[in-house]
Amino acid sequence: MKNFLDEHFLLHSKTAQKLYHDYAKNMPIIDYHCHLPQQQIAENKQFENLTQIWLYGDHYKWRAMRTNGADEKYCTGNASDYEKFEKWAETVPYTLRNPLYHWTHLELQRYFGIDKVLNPDTAREIYEECTAKLQTPDFGVRNLLRKMDVRLVCTTDDPVDNLEYHAQLQAERFEIPILPAWRPDAAMNVDHTANFNKYVARVEKAGNVSVGSYSDYLTALKKRHDFFAAHGCNVSDHGLEEIYAEDYTDSEINAIFDKIRSGKDLDLTERRKFKSAMLVVFAEWDWERGWVQQYHLGALRNNNSRMLSQLGPDTGWDSIGDFPQGRSLSKFLNRLDTDDKLTKTILYNLNPADNELMATMIGNYNDGSAAGKIQWGSGWWFLDQKDGMTKQINTLSNMGLLSRFVGMLTDSRSFLSYPRHEYFRRILCNLFGEEIENGELPNDIPWVGKVIQDICFHNAKNYFNWQYVEKQSIITEKNILKSGKSHHGNSGSL
Repeated sequence: MKNFLDEHFLLHSKTAQKLYHDYAKNMPIIDYHCHLPQQQIAENKQFENLTQIWLYGDHYKWRAMRTNGADEKYCTGNASDYEKFEKWAETVPYTLRNPLYHWTHLELQRYFGIDKVLNPDTAREIYEECTAKLQTPDFGVRNLLRKMDVRLVCTTDDPVDNLEYHAQLQAERFEIPILPAWRPDAAMNVDHTANFNKYVARVEKAGNVSVGSYSDYLTALKKRHDFFAAHGCNVSDHGLEEIYAEDYTDSEINAIFDKIRSGKDLDLTERRKFKSAMLVVFAEWDWERGWVQQYHLGALRNNNSRMLSQLGPDTGWDSIGDFPQGRSLSKFLNRLDTDDKLTKTILYNLNPADNELMATMIGNYNDGSAAGKIQWGSGWWFLDQKDGMTKQINTLSNMGLLSRFVGMLTDSRSFLSYPRHEYFRRILCNLFGEEIENGELPNDIPWVGKVIQDICFHNAKNYFNWQYVEKQSIITEKNILKSGKSHHGNSGSL
């Protein structure tokens, strides 16, 4: 019987172990999509205790705690930090076979060197040990990034954000580039008239443009797009239920904009036409700049209206949606491709029923202009677990080129989430190792190892054209060596 979470965790053959330990383990991390708060990086925040860094804002854990019977006061309410941690420690033993069980203990090992299993009996000891370490300089958020050998981070930013913390980090020449990503969801969301008009006012202020027409609105947003580019942005991201690809005319969109600006509600057809037009505009701007555009598709958000009214969005009340994706996605990509304005694109699906759809859709628009120009992104949100990752890797292998895949991202608000990259890498190496040992792949370890390293790091570096990541890595390695830390901490039993 193997020990829980030992050095060969998830690696079920000697070949898988060799591939991981010799090729994947020490590859750096490029986190090209996450929700880390840039202010905390700029301020090099020190968290007061384990609850604050681990449970604040983590709706994955909140959902599990609620399911286990914990009152809301222990999730988002006014219970003390230690009381909240106690409830999490009570919940963890019941998360067996949920990825939270693996993530929890990987994070305890990698960041804090703790091998113990978290449960009510170990809660106080683990809480106090971790909290004490969090008070030391090694556990400021910048050193947490260094500890995981993170080479670049893309945050997620609204077009009206002033990017002051990105500017601060760039002025300081922080050796890990923290770049903004353009996330214009609010700029095209005309489902609620009052909310949209409030947002237009914010765009007016940020762009310093008086918005009296749709043309003015685009002018103001384009100024923000240029502003993001001036701060190093070369990535956009859209969180949508589905791609909108309705037919429309310019006169229709002008009239729709005037209607909503007059305070009138739009009907469903008008809303879909406006969103379709905005998606095309944003995609063309990204193409002009040579940016990479990302589309996260399929989340059914804010299902519990009672809790939404109490807590707001992003508090754990979302699920997988069953929206139709194929026809509109094809129509949208085809329009851009026909006009020769289709930039590099990454598609993510939340419904696993769309796996084969996504894996085959990307092949329709890979035109040879760049390796893996159109990508199907890694398992996202409810799918970034062992089964979801395995299915994504296998489907992409069957219907595309896994070797050109840009790999894992974190998609997290937590500075302790980087072991998810390790989780992905172990699963990847295990799949290759198993097929080599079964004679389904040649026993060419150097070549397979290179492909794995490409998926872990090099493909993303080249795809996003972040060539300076290699240069920055020299500085990062010096910092790690100076502080006595090896890659990924190498603490605990691994």
